[in-house]
Amino acid sequence: MSKLPVRNMKGEQVGEFDLADDLLIFEKGTQALHDAIVAYQANQRQGSASTRNKGEVAGSNKKPWKQKGTGRARAGYRQSPVWRGGGVAFGPRPRSYNKKVLKKVARLAFRRAFSEKVAAGQVIVLDGMHLESSKTRDFASLVKNLEGNRGALFVMDRVGDNVALASRNIPKVEVTSAESVNTYQIMRYPLIVMTKEGAQELTGRLQGTAGSES
Repeated sequence: MSKLPVRNMKGEQVGEFDLADDLLIFEKGTQALHDAIVAYQANQRQGSASTRNKGEVAGSNKKPWKQKGTGRARAGYRQSPVWRGGGVAFGPRPRSYNKKVLKKVARLAFRRAFSEKVAAGQVIVLDGMHLESSKTRDFASLVKNLEGNRGALFVMDRVGDNVALASRNIPKVEVTSAESVNTYQIMRYPLIVMTKEGAQELTGRLQGTAGSES
């Protein structure tokens, strides 16, 4: 049974959260973790870069000068890629960078990512998060009490309006729900802060993931 420290909003440890060892995995999943993160980053690309080729550049089909007798190189049209203002040869065109990852591989990658954070002591449980207002300074003081300036991912059962508004302008901090947190987010931040409710929901998600891989 792994023990995760439980802290209050002042950063003081007030208990421990039990996490079953069978939810963690270390003997496999390295390649799955790599594939999942590469696919996530690739899927964020818009692929909208575009250049005009010689058929799309404005211009007439008139020959710039006669074929012979001028002493200059032959030229057939002004839209040629070798001319200034002409089309672009082999330039970028709109395309999709999407990569697919099997569900089983994605689940394995998520378990491995979370397991590594637990093993490194980079996961803590928050006894409770109660913000009376949506002021940034309230959430900033909480972040300072828990992790200083390292950066953190806050995982909750449900992201309330006050938390969403108070946290959106703080650098190196992200707030998400246990249902939607992904492998890339887990690996990106040096500290994972879960509320008790979020930890329980995430534990249930890990249990389902472990069952689907056995």
